[in-house]
Amino acid sequence: MTSELYYGLTALHIATVNQNVNLVRELIRRGGDVATPRVTGMYFRKRRGGLLYFGEHILAFASCVANEEIISMLIKAGANIRAQDSLGNTILHLLVLQPNKTTACQIFDMLMSQDADLDPAIPLDMVPNYRGLTPFKLAAKEGNLVAFQHLANRRRIIQWSLGPLSSNLYDLTEVDSREDDLSVLEIIVSSQKREARRILELTPVRQLVRLKWNLYGKHYFRLLMLVYLLYISIFTLCCINRPLKDIPENYTKAANDKTIKVQKSFTELNAFFVIGAIVILLIEVPSIFRVGAKRYFGQSALGGPFHITLIGYASLVVILCVLRTTGIAKELVPMAWALILGWSNVMYFARGFEMLGPYVIVIQKTIFGDMTKFMWLSLIFLIGSASGLWVYYITQDPSALPPYRSFPITIFTQFELSIGLIDLQVDHTLYTHPVVHTIHIYFSVVAYILLFNLLIAMMSDTQWRVTQERDELWRTQVVATTLMIERKLPLRLWPRLGICGLAYGLGERWYLRVEDRNDLLVQKMKRYINAFSKDGVPAKEREETGKNDPGNDPQQISFTVENRPKIQRKPKKCWELIRQSIECEKEENVDCLDTSYI
Repeated sequence: MTSELYYGLTALHIATVNQNVNLVRELIRRGGDVATPRVTGMYFRKRRGGLLYFGEHILAFASCVANEEIISMLIKAGANIRAQDSLGNTILHLLVLQPNKTTACQIFDMLMSQDADLDPAIPLDMVPNYRGLTPFKLAAKEGNLVAFQHLANRRRIIQWSLGPLSSNLYDLTEVDSREDDLSVLEIIVSSQKREARRILELTPVRQLVRLKWNLYGKHYFRLLMLVYLLYISIFTLCCINRPLKDIPENYTKAANDKTIKVQKSFTELNAFFVIGAIVILLIEVPSIFRVGAKRYFGQSALGGPFHITLIGYASLVVILCVLRTTGIAKELVPMAWALILGWSNVMYFARGFEMLGPYVIVIQKTIFGDMTKFMWLSLIFLIGSASGLWVYYITQDPSALPPYRSFPITIFTQFELSIGLIDLQVDHTLYTHPVVHTIHIYFSVVAYILLFNLLIAMMSDTQWRVTQERDELWRTQVVATTLMIERKLPLRLWPRLGICGLAYGLGERWYLRVEDRNDLLVQKMKRYINAFSKDGVPAKEREETGKNDPGNDPQQISFTVENRPKIQRKPKKCWELIRQSIECEKEENVDCLDTSYI
């Protein structure tokens, strides 16, 4: 076809996607080309809102529909297993993106076995696309737990097995961030998908992150916290006790200006905090260009708003230095804001503690989510009520009621009134028009009763949502903090974790040894618990026994109890439970109950 939507589509593409085996066989027998045709039409491209992405080649179509017979025919006819589309995605990349994850893993194994017969220099699962993502990394980016665990298990080497115990070597290639700027850990932290954070619970990622954090990460991070606290304390003392002198005789000031001291010259400035601010800028600015401003400032896991406060603080300190150097007596405003931002950034170090880390995220989401909405709504009613009051007070003597002497002051007074900082500004000894009382009643009802209760409800909802993701957010914060420290510290201060493959004749790759216990009895008990659980029991309670087990991912289970009809006859329900129990025992026995790692 030559239309813009279906350009490049051939009869073999159509027959393959419809799984018409006889037609595919006949087209191949009649000389149909299985390697060259590529579908590049708009309908088949990877795009936002697209319903279909099967790649461009015929073999890719067959792999995505998971028809092994057609795949075998196409490979025998000369189809290229290593073909890449216009985005550089191989067939394995496409399988990672498919919704049927279990079937995709089966086709994955089939293609890998076919590729191994060709004895390539680079395995097919190590071929990156044009964005530098291998199928393994793409699975981490998309949050495909089934594909990720399957690929990790394919690279696993079993050292020994003793009853339910086994010792496995997990390949850290593409996982560890020590020598890979686009490692799995980096991808998970920068991903916008919640499913990607769940990969931090899988082996060997969970063990690697725990090792890095407990052995080195948390100690370096808390040392950094102490250094920053010392620095900001010295800066605060320098500001509080900054050198001042009496105002000169020719100093001009307004009648209501009570200034008696002004700043001294630059020669008496303590330059300690200026050097610290320059160091902060030298550390932060390169990270912005490396990660990108949108991701660097927008993602809570990477620090988000705290980078803004830190850069703002450092910039204000540099401005203070310039003002002192030039002798401009305008240091009050930047100094005050520098103190506020500097101490606000101390909350960033709460992520180093499991008890406080998630609550800092609650504060961020509340300020930039709930409070932003609340302030926009409040601003509407604030301007409306202030305008209504100013219509009356513009005709009155400004000295009679100073809080309403001008329109900007009227707005500020209403804002103070809305948050309860002041009492109602009404002088009952003066005549007050009834419309003023009406406006005050209207504003009080809206501001106090409606908007503040709405804010409380939104904050409660935010707190509940963050609580549901507490463990995931904590792990993500730990990974982001660990990666940040890794990039800042020299490699000699961060020893490499794992075992070199040369010790076992496995080449120069590094491995992490993990000891697993596969208790078949416990697995069987879990299956019966899941099978006999009631429809009304929450999913969270049913998953509690297998919370830390990657093999118990709900996407890997081939059946579900929740979708059974609620009204069933008792014999039918019993037979259904028996059938499900039999199917359970056919599942692959993968369970990691007691895990230790070296």
